[in-house]
Amino acid sequence: MWCARRTLDTASHPGANSVTLPLLHANGIDGATGSYLAAPVSAAQIASFVLDLREDPALDDLRLRRQLAEPHLGIRRGLDANDLADAGWGVIFARDADPALREALSPLLDLRRAQAGAKRLRYREYSGESGFVPDLRKDAFLAANNAGPGPTNPDRVPYYLLLVGDPAAIPYEFQYQLDVQYAVGRIAFETPQQYANYAASVVAAESGRIVRPRRAVFFGTRNPNDEATGLSADHLVAPLAATFAERQAGRWDVQALLGADAAKPRLAALAGGVEAPALLFTASHGVAFPAGDPRQSRHQGALLCQEWPGPLDHVGELPEDYYYSADDARAGVGPSGLVSFHFACYGAGTPQFDEFSRRLDTQPRQIAPRPLIAPLAQQMLGHAGGGALAFIGHVERAWAYAFAWPGAEGAQLAVFEDTLGSLFDGCTVGYAMEVFNERYAELATELATELAAVRNGRKRDDLTLARMWTALNDARNHVIVGDPAVRLALGRS
Repeated sequence: MWCARRTLDTASHPGANSVTLPLLHANGIDGATGSYLAAPVSAAQIASFVLDLREDPALDDLRLRRQLAEPHLGIRRGLDANDLADAGWGVIFARDADPALREALSPLLDLRRAQAGAKRLRYREYSGESGFVPDLRKDAFLAANNAGPGPTNPDRVPYYLLLVGDPAAIPYEFQYQLDVQYAVGRIAFETPQQYANYAASVVAAESGRIVRPRRAVFFGTRNPNDEATGLSADHLVAPLAATFAERQAGRWDVQALLGADAAKPRLAALAGGVEAPALLFTASHGVAFPAGDPRQSRHQGALLCQEWPGPLDHVGELPEDYYYSADDARAGVGPSGLVSFHFACYGAGTPQFDEFSRRLDTQPRQIAPRPLIAPLAQQMLGHAGGGALAFIGHVERAWAYAFAWPGAEGAQLAVFEDTLGSLFDGCTVGYAMEVFNERYAELATELATELAAVRNGRKRDDLTLARMWTALNDARNHVIVGDPAVRLALGRS
């Protein structure tokens, strides 16, 4: 998380002048040591490896669509993205996926087939020979299905796409590429029964058998002596809660739980099901563990609560009483019908290698034995007592550039307000998240322009390059765990 300003030593940063530049801090706490996950990184370090990056082919489509001034990424003009009969729905399995997974999901697949086939058949299953194979890229997948760049044509590839399998089977990179053009979600569980639990929860919500109260809760820790959570509590959670309390007055109960009110028992009641609202938004540190630590498979991405006394008053591994994990969620009654959004490092997942050390070090630093879906997301969606419908979170580190921009006065909350506002209005989760793709597209275009200018001789601006690249990856790495076609479980109005 971008937090502080410090003077760089010109001896240790060749080519830098003796000026004050910001160090960039990632949000997150190491559960094994109790310290911050990573040392702060200078803008100069980030700028150096950004200049060495190869061009990402996935960004070409983003730039093209920005140049054409399309009103939004995603489905072609004239079709309703919130009507599956217009938008279509598809599911992508790995080619070697266990057939038991499809059987477990069959109630959900039957429902989506009926919805996407109401006008014409816009339902697709990609499995077996048409399923995902290792190293498959988005462009090759689309070409094999007679589709290409540009607005989504649901008669060829549906707008809504659900990936079934963990990121070792279907990589995050494929998800990111598809998500530029489509509304993409993913589910990955440990057992077929959890897949069946999730399918049953979605079908129950869509049929009106699960109805959540019109209640939204905004939960934000403000840990002592911790600038990161102070920033997110005061400039993300509090203003979002105030905005929607005003907008939805008389229609929704909107509650803010900040600082001392953001304790673990409150989060357990909200995310565990006893007091589950229709919509839950949280901002906190995410807890991460080093590769090889047995707690990583159970607690990676857990949400650190107000019980943590801050970096000055706690030393050593984090007690489980400080954070809300998959084990805690499993003990709850089940968050059936919940849609939740979590701003936290590793909240939705963890890649195998650290994206930053991949560029900053000679050898990429392995942070997990294999890429992971966050255990908390898995447990909340696959709960035996009834699962959440969708879990929106971040893969890898989360940065304050998502809501704060150097030089701009006040919080920059447009993408969060638009996403949450669309959810309040009854839109699908996948469509609501399109604004993050818009931000990704804008930043990709600006970064490409800036890189071209620097390579052609313009004086390098380290801070500009660093913040563009960091913000771009932050926007890209917000993902949906769950079916992207779900919406808040409010029943039929």
